[in-house]
Formats: sequence, structure tokens, C-alpha cells
Amino acid sequence: MNSKKTLLILAGGLGSRYKGLKQVDGILDNNSPILEYSIYDALEVGFNKIVIIINRFIPESYIERLENISKLKNFELHWVYQDMERYIPENFDYENRQKPWGTGHAILCAKDVINEPFVMINADDFYGKKIYSLAAQEIDWRNISEQQFEMIAYPIETTLSDNGTVARGICTIDSENFLVNVDEQTSIRKENNSIIYTENGKNIKIDSDTLVSMNFLIFHHKIFTYLETYFNEFLNSKPAITEEFYIPLAVQKMIDSDKIKVLVKRSPSIWKGMTYPEDKIILKDFLENEIQNKIYPVDLWN
Repeated sequence: MNSKKTLLILAGGLGSRYKGLKQVDGILDNNSPILEYSIYDALEVGFNKIVIIINRFIPESYIERLENISKLKNFELHWVYQDMERYIPENFDYENRQKPWGTGHAILCAKDVINEPFVMINADDFYGKKIYSLAAQEIDWRNISEQQFEMIAYPIETTLSDNGTVARGICTIDSENFLVNVDEQTSIRKENNSIIYTENGKNIKIDSDTLVSMNFLIFHHKIFTYLETYFNEFLNSKPAITEEFYIPLAVQKMIDSDKIKVLVKRSPSIWKGMTYPEDKIILKDFLENEIQNKIYPVDLWN
């Protein structure tokens, strides 16, 4: 089935732990950052439209690079800036705000350029090739609707960093594999062969096979209606100047109010990421091995 398939890439974060713009940081000598591997994998299975949410710090030189790639490979490309004033009521005072409004607001900023089911990913996560085939299948089979979204999740053991704690959304799933809730924890790490996080001063163990959200979600475009409503509610709650409107919280609200169901599937792919600068060498070694095994060409675009 040749339906329109869109990949939305969240690349507007400031990368405080990574200490740099990891969204456009090339991994190998080909200078391709992770997001280009995601685009490459998505194009191979029939995705034909790429939307990238960015901040004003992304260099013009990188925008030009990807524009040229889109012309070479003949895919539709849209850049969307997550500017502070977007979808803000006219008289709302945000003068002291110093950071973006969060992932929920980032997705909302794409409202005017997406009118079809779409996959949402993080720019700095490597999700693996097979996950895009699964996502394309779910869209082609029309399993994504106004009432049902999907999440493709990973076993927590495969998403940890050797270089520090990580933040993950721990999934609770019912007997039919629908999402009940996502518990966001920010101190997850491995200690003495156990995976733990700390909450209220207490260390809590997690089973290594527990599924966690890595922000690989398949949405119907109806989500923009909900996000606009919820973002207004968020602003009306008078949030602190550092508080953010996160997509997992918005999706949870949709689930709790019976507006949608979210089917959870286990990823068939390996996840890699760059939370810390030291993670880059691990990803570099992984990609070099993938190239040796002919999974990727040395240069993605030639």
C-alpha cells in the first residue's frame, strides 16, 4: 500500500547533558548525524515526507545540507521552528521563559504541515532499521486512527548508558497490550547487576525486560486538536518558568479521558543513543560494524 507516510523528528532540544547540538553532530567521517540514519531507514520502507522540529541554534549550513539531500533523494522536507511564541495567547506573559515549552508543544508546532498519520521520534536516538518497517506496516494496514495510536517500546536493559543515569518512561500495559500509563523516571541506572531508580529516597528495582518508551510513537493527526486544548490548559495553570508541556503527559490525559487507546508493540530493533558525550564512541563503533555488515553504506547519500 502506497499511503502517505510522514516522519516527524524532534530536534529542538538544547542538549544540556551532551553539552552541544547533538542533533547535527556527525558520528562518522560521512558527517551524518543520527537523524540522517533515521531518515535513511524510513525512506527505505516507503516514508516520503520528513518534518523536522528545530531551534534557532541549528546552523544554516546543516539546513542547506539536508535540503540538498532531499532534492537528491526526492523526498518532501519541512523545517518547523519551535519558537516560544507559537500557540501562545496574545496577552500571555512569558518574558522570563528561557527554555522551550517541551515535546508536546514541539509536536503542536507541526500542526500546519501534517495532515496524515505520522511517526514521531527523537533526533538523537538511533532506533534501528526494522522498527520503521513495522511502523510503515501499521500505517498501511490502517491500524492508526482517531481512536488508536501506537507506541513501539524497548526493553529497559537495552536503553541504559554506561556513563550516567537516564530518563525513561516505564510502561504499564494491560492484557491486550494497550498502554495503561507511563511512569517517567529520571534516575535510572545499573548497579550491581540490577536496574534501579530512586524515588522519594528509596531505590526501586526494575525487571530488565520491562518495556520503556523511547518516544517512538505513531499518531493520527487528530492529536493536534487535543494538543492545542491541553497546551492552553497548561498555560492557564500558570506553570513555573522551567516547567514543560511533555508529550507523554498529554497522551496519558487522552488515555485517562477515554479519547484514545495506545497499542504497545515491542521493538524488533536495537536502540542506541547519545545522552552523554562519552556515548558517542559506542555509537560510532556500532555504526562502523553495521557498515562492515553491509547494513548501511559508508556514505548514506551517494
